[in-house]
Amino acid sequence: MPDNCFLQALDQRVSVPSKQLGEPAPDPATVLRMLQAAVRVPDHGKLVPFRFLQLRGDARHALGEFTARRGRERDPQAAEATIEKDRLRFSHAPLIITVIARLHPEHKVPVQEQLLSAGCVCFALLQAAQGFGFGAQWLTAWMAYDAEFSRHLGLADNEQVVGFIHIGTPKLQVPDRERPDPAALLQDYQP
Repeated sequence: MPDNCFLQALDQRVSVPSKQLGEPAPDPATVLRMLQAAVRVPDHGKLVPFRFLQLRGDARHALGEFTARRGRERDPQAAEATIEKDRLRFSHAPLIITVIARLHPEHKVPVQEQLLSAGCVCFALLQAAQGFGFGAQWLTAWMAYDAEFSRHLGLADNEQVVGFIHIGTPKLQVPDRERPDPAALLQDYQP
C-alpha cells in the first residue's frame, strides 16, 4: 500500500515564481538537510556528477550586476528592460542553490546519464524545499549555457550549470496549472 502522505506531497508540488519568494530563507542546517535528501538520486558508477554553489545576501546582487554586464556584452543592442531583468534575476529569492553538473566524459557511464543525475538533484531539491514549507523554482536562462558566465562562477571545463534553484517563503499561494493526463502519454510496446 503506498504512503498517501508521500504521494500527496508529490501531487502537490508546484513551482513558485522567484519574484514571489521572500524571506525567510532556509537556515544553513535546513539547507544541508534539503541537500541530504536531494543527493539521493540515481548515480550510475557512484560518480557524484554534481555539486552546489550557494548564493545569499549581497552575493546575489553582485552576480546580478555581472549578469547585466555580460548580457550587454552578448547583445549590445539589448533593450534596457532586458538588461534590468538580467540585473535582478538573482535578487528576488533570498537563497539560490546553483546545481552544477560535474561530468566525467572518460568514464564508461555516458555523459547523458551523468547529466540526468544532476537534473534529478534539481527536482529532488524542489521537493525537499516544499517539504520544509518553502517555495522554490528551477530556472536556467542564457546564463546556464554561457561559457563566460560559467568561468565567472568558477566552474571547471567539465562542469556546467544544470539549474538555479530559487528558494524562499512564498508571498502568495500559487494556483496549480493543468497537468498532462498520464494515461494519454502511456503506450504499450507492440512487438
